[in-house]
Amino acid sequence: MRSALPRLASRLATRLAARLAARLALCATLALPAILLPLQAQAQTPSGAAALQARFAQLQGQLADNAYRRPLYLDSSEDGSTVKGDIYAVLPYPFAQVRAALDSPAHWCDILILHLNTKYCRLQDEGGQPLLRMQVGKKTEQELDDTYRVDLRYRGGTAGGDYFSSAMQADKGPLGTSDYRIGIEAVALDEQRSFLHFGYAYSYGMASRLALRAYLMTAGRDKVGFSVLKRNADGQPQYINGSRATVERNTMRYYLAIDAYLASLQAAPAERLETRLARWYDATEQYPRQLHEVERDDYLAMKRREIARQQDTR
Repeated sequence: MRSALPRLASRLATRLAARLAARLALCATLALPAILLPLQAQAQTPSGAAALQARFAQLQGQLADNAYRRPLYLDSSEDGSTVKGDIYAVLPYPFAQVRAALDSPAHWCDILILHLNTKYCRLQDEGGQPLLRMQVGKKTEQELDDTYRVDLRYRGGTAGGDYFSSAMQADKGPLGTSDYRIGIEAVALDEQRSFLHFGYAYSYGMASRLALRAYLMTAGRDKVGFSVLKRNADGQPQYINGSRATVERNTMRYYLAIDAYLASLQAAPAERLETRLARWYDATEQYPRQLHEVERDDYLAMKRREIARQQDTR
């Protein structure tokens, strides 16, 4: 009996650490993609359109030839206590349509709710400033009382005839995470195409770092991202893992949500919700190694109920 006690205690400690770390990993994945510049610096940068056009020119090779089967470039990095991710992508939609859909807080809840972990989103006014109140949780259905609240303050950035940028920011998140910086920018390419950039960044302290490490050693140990570290002798890729993999998976999920929302605008108004849901799920299933979590019918049923709840409480 005595010899079994240490093993039992070790198992219990591992389970508790995994639960705590899973909650932290959830928090780290629920932000939208962001422009990784301070908000003040964004306002002081007059060359946003030129800089984004230059980035488009630099990425021609990666946009034309990649494993995503679409004109997209994904990058991630970790520096000290900050982790960030960026996506650059060509959208097959006119710039005026992209700007009308994304350059205001009005439509973002319809985008955010497509993500598995977003359980509720409501646009509110706080002191004359737009605020997106989000409730985030598991990849399965939950009561709102069991989810985490994240308040994203929306701030417009630069806007012009062929360029816009905007940002959202949360000072703190659950379990010791902080300084969520969220944003998006786009520039016109031609009459039918736009070039989009988004990513997100957040910071974590010692407690959240340890919890995340525990998660990555337990429940998250088999999770991978999209970046290829190297290839095996048989040519099979070895994908990145750890916190950067978490960033990459969720950056892609939110990009696909943006794309699904824009695509749904081509449908009749009564059909747009179902179009968004189906398109988002089908797009994520193009990358099952990284993004598959639930079956299609389960996702659709869950989201229909969550969106109905979201609409009922407005």
